[in-house]
Amino acid sequence: MLDFLNQDKDPESGRIMRRVRSFVLREGRLTKGQEHALEKLWPVYGLERRDGMISPATLFSGDLPIVVEIGYGMGHSLADMAKAAPDTGFIGVEVHRPGVGALLLAIEEQQLSNLRSYCDDAVDILQQCIPDESLSRLQLYFPDPWHKKKHHKRRIVQPAFAQLVQQKLKQGGVFHMATDWENYAEHMMEVMSAEKGWKNQAGENNFSPRPAWRPETKFERRGARLGHGVWDLLFEKK
Repeated sequence: MLDFLNQDKDPESGRIMRRVRSFVLREGRLTKGQEHALEKLWPVYGLERRDGMISPATLFSGDLPIVVEIGYGMGHSLADMAKAAPDTGFIGVEVHRPGVGALLLAIEEQQLSNLRSYCDDAVDILQQCIPDESLSRLQLYFPDPWHKKKHHKRRIVQPAFAQLVQQKLKQGGVFHMATDWENYAEHMMEVMSAEKGWKNQAGENNFSPRPAWRPETKFERRGARLGHGVWDLLFEKK
């Protein structure tokens, strides 16, 4: 787990090499349940970058459509999606161990045979572990908006990332983004609209209504009561 921490070290000097990432690893304390899950359930439901490219058909015992979600937090909505769609294989990618532990507990308790997780950097996982043209959907819900202008370079949705996602999606596959930060929504729209090979499912420069497969979170409902907006973008690979 957390292979990316070792990857950041210079192999000769051992010093940490600077690399722009879309997250900061601020990890809270693990509960006993989460700690137990990481120790006992990770070998069963966890995926490791060091194992290289996955075979989706082998991983989920069949030719299922595959969905990857980046940054699933505590994993509640991802587990709900996997439970609601047993004929789809779900792979989560999260860097924070408490969230990974919570998802592992949900997988075990609900016996979700169609859900697995990485605890790693999503860009590394896409590049090194997800075969090209293998995904039906990639989900990016409420990523860190990095609201200060000087930090915008750390936003995960950038031209290079859009190209990487396109490489991993099947033709007709969907990149589904959602954010509650309007400036980031505008940034996403600008980046995705400028990249070739994408079709905005809502029409040029339009945001989409929340699709049925994305559960509405408590945080989202509370924000709606306070007048906060949420923006969904669904771009389809041509």
